[in-house]
Amino acid sequence: MSNALTIDDIAEARAYERDREAFRARVIELKKVRRVSVGPVVTLVFENRDTVRFQVQEMARAEKLHTDEAIEIELATYNPLISRWGRLSASLFIELTSREEMERWLPKLAGVERSVQLIIGEPGDAETIRCDVDEAHAANLSREDATAAVHFVYFSLDPKQVARVEREPVALAVDHPHYGERSTLSKHTKAALLEDLLG
Repeated sequence: MSNALTIDDIAEARAYERDREAFRARVIELKKVRRVSVGPVVTLVFENRDTVRFQVQEMARAEKLHTDEAIEIELATYNPLISRWGRLSASLFIELTSREEMERWLPKLAGVERSVQLIIGEPGDAETIRCDVDEAHAANLSREDATAAVHFVYFSLDPKQVARVEREPVALAVDHPHYGERSTLSKHTKAALLEDLLG
């Protein structure tokens, strides 16, 4: 993966503390454009190198990871989440705020991480790309009787599909038996994702 993070991209703890607030503010702004709500419960955040670097830095900070070996384990875990040429990666969140909502929705949405679609084009001429699930993460997150609150998914696009994204409207949809929702991407979100897709 040509844009993978390496150990040299991860700042030492003291250096990160000096830059953390500015970096955090920048990532928050990035995520505003990369966040897409699909209905009232499901949200996807499309990841790039900066958002994933922030995740690794925050994990290292929270877990007090100071050795190269410990950081390398985090990089191996999170590098696959970086979008790159022809592939969009996203964190999928089930956004629930109460115990009652969790008890109601999490069992109903089992398998939702395999029900997300990227739809390119106008109705009647649209092309649907179903998401794939990051299997390494799915092994820890997926259950048959309920869904986890976070999943990692990706969409693989060929050059013709990428060209259509440049020219045509793009939407995200969920076609789960208990949750059918759709959301059209804003021009700003589409522009950000095109940067990823075009490398």
